[in-house]
Amino acid sequence: MRDPYSVLGVKRNAGQEEIKAAWRSLAKAVHPDQNHDDPLATVRFTEAGRAYDLLRDPEKRSRYDRQQREAEFRRMEQMRQREAERKARTEAPRASGEDAEDMIARIFGVDSRGQQARPQAQQHAQAQQQAGAAPAQEARREAEDQPGEDAVPARNAAPGAALISAIIRRIRSGRARIEKAPDLVSDITVTVEDILNRVRPTIETPEGQTIRVPIGAGTTDGQVIRLRDAGHRIENLRRGDAVITVRIAPGRFRPDGFDLKVDLPISIENAVLGCETTIEGPLGPITVTVPAWSGSDQAIRIEGEGLTRENGERGDLVAEIRLLLWEKPDAKMIDLMRSLREGLYL
Repeated sequence: MRDPYSVLGVKRNAGQEEIKAAWRSLAKAVHPDQNHDDPLATVRFTEAGRAYDLLRDPEKRSRYDRQQREAEFRRMEQMRQREAERKARTEAPRASGEDAEDMIARIFGVDSRGQQARPQAQQHAQAQQQAGAAPAQEARREAEDQPGEDAVPARNAAPGAALISAIIRRIRSGRARIEKAPDLVSDITVTVEDILNRVRPTIETPEGQTIRVPIGAGTTDGQVIRLRDAGHRIENLRRGDAVITVRIAPGRFRPDGFDLKVDLPISIENAVLGCETTIEGPLGPITVTVPAWSGSDQAIRIEGEGLTRENGERGDLVAEIRLLLWEKPDAKMIDLMRSLREGLYL
């Protein structure tokens, strides 16, 4: 879903009255009844309704704003992290007395033999305790530290290659072994009708294999389906799984768990007097009775017309009333509204 503020054309600090006015203006402009030649009119009208539903509810709006701020914060943190990594790669390695093995041990906390590296504070304390050792031991250590004529030259000539070699040796010597190939992570987009009719969409693996994804009872927007041994293949490893997230395509119906929400546009006289109308449900037309004096903040719940739960029961279809003015101004209606506002009765 696009940013609801952008959809309605309001600022993020807009008040409820401004949001409601923007929605009414937009709904009237993009209503399907007034845009018969536009095949996307229904999608735009539904998008406007979803944006208004989110912003008119203080709790949903607050949660959305908080999620947007958190996403922006994470994006900025990732940018700073990437910039720091880029600078670290471009800077020349500092000259130091430690070789590649010592560097890896310092980073991972384990020496090249797989033993736990001692913290620096502990090494410093032990060095102080050994400061009073016999001079003979000091001399012997100094003699051992002196390189002989046949000693191998230091690796300072190629620190990058030595570091990579040390990392590879550490990976090869590690106890943890990879036994399973990576999972295949993918999204599938279906319609409400696909779920109710148990249509099995397909995905294609990198090897060109086609996999049918079972959907039906218990399927809703955002559900994750795991198919065992249907993921990536790597020689000598157990095949990974296919992890598939179900996404319901935008349309007339808006999923809310296993309930489905749909807009029900009615004229002002039918909202005041009540009426009986027909709406198109997910599996066919449904007759709906609109009570008298119904406003745009009211909804009609039709039981058993939503998505199917795992136990076989179906959610509800929630028809949300959308009050619309006539296509052209009506003089009698204008006079009536003026008399009501100004307290004049004919």
